[in-house]
Amino acid sequence: MKPSIVKLVTSIIICEGAGLIGSVFTTPAITTWYAVLNKPPLTPPNWLFAPVWLILYLLIAIAAFLVWREGLDNEQVRGSLITFVVQLALNILWSAVFFGLKSPLWGVVVIAVLWVAILLTMLAFMKVSRTASWLMLPYLIWTSFAAYLTVGVWLLN
Repeated sequence: MKPSIVKLVTSIIICEGAGLIGSVFTTPAITTWYAVLNKPPLTPPNWLFAPVWLILYLLIAIAAFLVWREGLDNEQVRGSLITFVVQLALNILWSAVFFGLKSPLWGVVVIAVLWVAILLTMLAFMKVSRTASWLMLPYLIWTSFAAYLTVGVWLLN
């Protein structure tokens, strides 16, 4: 198997795996704790979140692959991927904090840090691959919307 295919598949497995880990915290809370919360206007139906995240994780996996394929011997590639891994860990942490710990306040804190980490990842990716950076934009937009929802849940409850 070609090394680039291995890197692409690995990137997809890691990113979709992050989503799977996050769902361990999210899924049990959706029909219990989250169901009884007051939610802000524009809150989408629960069924919409899984397909949106599936697509977003695929896009960011492709972005990471485009950077990774430039070679880990490149210092900008290494730095970009470290920033990427940090934001991916923060993504999982948000699910653990908001849904797992049932803490909207700490969810607000984590998603604010996550948003900054995504932006920093995009800026780092831009130095290696403009396409990779742009592939992160839908994720930043959705995270901005998720931040609105998180703040709304915190304020309304």
